[in-house]
Amino acid sequence: MRFPIYLRIWLAVVVGVGILTVAFGWLWRFNAEQAPAREIVIRNESGDVLGQTRQRPVRVPGQGVEFQVVMNDGGTLVVQIPPRPRREGEGIPPRPWARGPEGLLWMLAIVALAVAIGTYPIIRRLTQRLEDLRRGVERWGEGDLSVRVKETGSDEVAFLARRFNHAAERVETLVKTHKSLLANASHELRSPLARIRMGLELMGSGTTPTVRGEISRNIAELDQLIDEILLSSRLDARESDIGSIEQVDLTGLAAEECARSGAELVEVNQGRAIVADGVSRLLRRAIRNLLENARRYGNGLVTVEVKREGSQAVVRVSDQGPGVPPAERERIFEPFYRLQGVSERDGGVGLGLALVRSIATRHNGSVRCEGNSNGGATFVFNLPCHEV
Repeated sequence: MRFPIYLRIWLAVVVGVGILTVAFGWLWRFNAEQAPAREIVIRNESGDVLGQTRQRPVRVPGQGVEFQVVMNDGGTLVVQIPPRPRREGEGIPPRPWARGPEGLLWMLAIVALAVAIGTYPIIRRLTQRLEDLRRGVERWGEGDLSVRVKETGSDEVAFLARRFNHAAERVETLVKTHKSLLANASHELRSPLARIRMGLELMGSGTTPTVRGEISRNIAELDQLIDEILLSSRLDARESDIGSIEQVDLTGLAAEECARSGAELVEVNQGRAIVADGVSRLLRRAIRNLLENARRYGNGLVTVEVKREGSQAVVRVSDQGPGVPPAERERIFEPFYRLQGVSERDGGVGLGLALVRSIATRHNGSVRCEGNSNGGATFVFNLPCHEV
């Protein structure tokens, strides 16, 4: 059972007060019981015994000690002995902490010290994690994005530590992605530009259609790269406006893109539409990128399957190409990452699958790569969907 931190501190204080009360009462009783019983005899001038008793003295703060003596006639006589005034220069009597009202104050101080020492480890353990979290936030704010704090416990402090670590990891990943994007963009842009310059130098009156076609292809590649870099930057900025959210028919969207690219749509919905909330142009872009990737590397028929699985709309794009090794199935979603043996002339700018993941994330969905039993690869695009 999880106790909130304020309740744990309150319980620590209550338990401390309880311990203080019990200890004080026990010491009070112990101090009273330490006084030995005294024999008190009341006589008259003739020496006759008027009353006699044997009892422990009752200490009255500020008034000394009292004895109650039962007289022979049945009455009770109270005998009081006031505290003896200390003369100037008189030495301190032994064990002053156990005598009179000063003794009670000494006992209370000792018990309070014991309670303070006993409760310190409890309070310190609670506040130590807050101090660790504060130091971690300070280091992270100073620029050390790799800082993480310990996630011990199950209270609000532990929850805050987990949320901080999650946010710090996301920010660190975002910064690394942007750095990688900027570092690779110049390299990726340099190659088609160099080819365009060479093509322009070769152009002349006898320029062949092949050369012109190559230049046109490079220019289109540049346009696509710039467009995808800008879109990727907008998707990474969570506060940016990516368009209006509306209900999108994924089945119809997939059918249109299949007709455009020549892929085969597998009908599994029995005529029912699969509807999800999202930005139509972004979802269309995600499906189009998956289809272009499958067509580029699939070497054969590309099939698309749209169906509902629980509360998720699932779009599966399958090809019959060489497939993706299991160790590479996560890395292919990184910007500008290409599989070994794939050259720039195979097409693509290395941002297509990264954009698909960004689009899925902005729509509270996901995308992954799986193996295909018939050979090739299958990309699974998941989104929350509506009942229709």
